[in-house]
Amino acid sequence: MPYNPETHHRRSIRLRHFDYADGGVYFITVCTFGRECLFGESADGMVRLSPFGDIVSEEWVKSAAIRKEIVLDEFVVMPNHFHAIVFFDPVGAHAMRPEDVPSCPSPTRAHAMRPGFCRPDSDQGACHAPLRQPKSLGSLVGGFKSAVTRRLNDIRDNPGSPVWQRNYYERVIRDEGDLHAVRQYIADNPAKWDGDENNPVNLRPRP
Repeated sequence: MPYNPETHHRRSIRLRHFDYADGGVYFITVCTFGRECLFGESADGMVRLSPFGDIVSEEWVKSAAIRKEIVLDEFVVMPNHFHAIVFFDPVGAHAMRPEDVPSCPSPTRAHAMRPGFCRPDSDQGACHAPLRQPKSLGSLVGGFKSAVTRRLNDIRDNPGSPVWQRNYYERVIRDEGDLHAVRQYIADNPAKWDGDENNPVNLRPRP
């Protein structure tokens, strides 16, 4: 599939001597409230962003200017969710590890180990509400979600209306091979929208 600048926003980096064992590289997924397709529509293997989708992209890029402890990598805005890879600079940053936060309660069934599934009962990784520890993943995601929500609700003239799910999914990227696989997953995501478990037509009621 050809590179589409509207959906693929790679900020490829190589941090010299970066130690993946420190748990400082994360793959995150954030989904809209009720899986509502606020951010655009998918057609011909690409996502055409709505003005709301443009805001999501803008606020994510802005995060790196605000938070000097992070470096952005590949990300994509999908119709009702957002995928991204983020590096935490090991100097002075405090990346939140999965074991530092409570796991999702009572998983009801096992899911295939693949990135991109965002559901409160997921057992693929830590899926939790953002915790606002300084320079943490929770602080980053919480701030990003709040900024997007504020701008969207200003436009909609609907203060207090939820934009995002309360929870988000995160997984530690362990090495270069894992990084490459997740980058490819993100790049391929628009072309696979029809079969995506976050696509509303594919959602099944929870048992």
